[in-house]
Amino acid sequence: MLLEKKNAVIYGAGGAVGGAIARAFAREGAKAFLTARNLNSIEALAREISAAGGQVETAQVDALDEQAVEEHARMVVESGGSFDISINTIRVNAPGIYGVPIAKLPLENFTLPVTTYMKSHFLTTRTAARHMIEQKSGVILSLTGMPARIAAPGAGGVGVAWAGIEALSRGIAAELGSLGVRAVCIRSDAIPETATISDAYTYRAKMMGRTREDIQAEAESKPLLRRLPKLEELANVAVFLASDRASAMTATVANLSCGSLAD
Repeated sequence: MLLEKKNAVIYGAGGAVGGAIARAFAREGAKAFLTARNLNSIEALAREISAAGGQVETAQVDALDEQAVEEHARMVVESGGSFDISINTIRVNAPGIYGVPIAKLPLENFTLPVTTYMKSHFLTTRTAARHMIEQKSGVILSLTGMPARIAAPGAGGVGVAWAGIEALSRGIAAELGSLGVRAVCIRSDAIPETATISDAYTYRAKMMGRTREDIQAEAESKPLLRRLPKLEELANVAVFLASDRASAMTATVANLSCGSLAD
């Protein structure tokens, strides 16, 4: 197992992406520390992981609350002895922040994803870094989307936020590389299995007078692989990046675009 004896904290584990990664981490031997603002959103996931033989703990943690994030990290170290993997998978799903042209975008709808994503990722990254510095090892993973890199109409503040997360990942990698701590970002194209993308396609279809299926089919026709990435693929890449098999990788972004972006 690639992550045996590792302690992994998944922020925002109640979502589809966080849940998929948590399952994959546990399957590969890590103890999965699931966090969410609402415990109900992760209890079923915890039972599923436990029933499959995985190690799991849950905690109610608001990833925007500095004290809550830091206290939970201390608990992880006290319980497991180390803080080996951190990944922030929170998503901002407020209506009106995505798909609206910048010229028509209200200020608050632009700034909401920027301030929310950046504050949360700063807090979780800084907290993980402090513990990993002491143990001289660890991996800090983050997730972004294609608008962080490509020209994407309607991305609004979301694209700006994701670009900021990638910059934060590079910065922490530069500061902690000599201490044995790695930081890698995963940039994925849209994953139709998630509620975020499903809702986005539905909204776009309504705006354009088309069907949701047409919108998804059009999106799937563009990548070189003629499809979009799957949750399982994202989770598998997260496992690899968190493992010692990726020990030479830091300050970089893994491309999960199915060929939408050619690096």
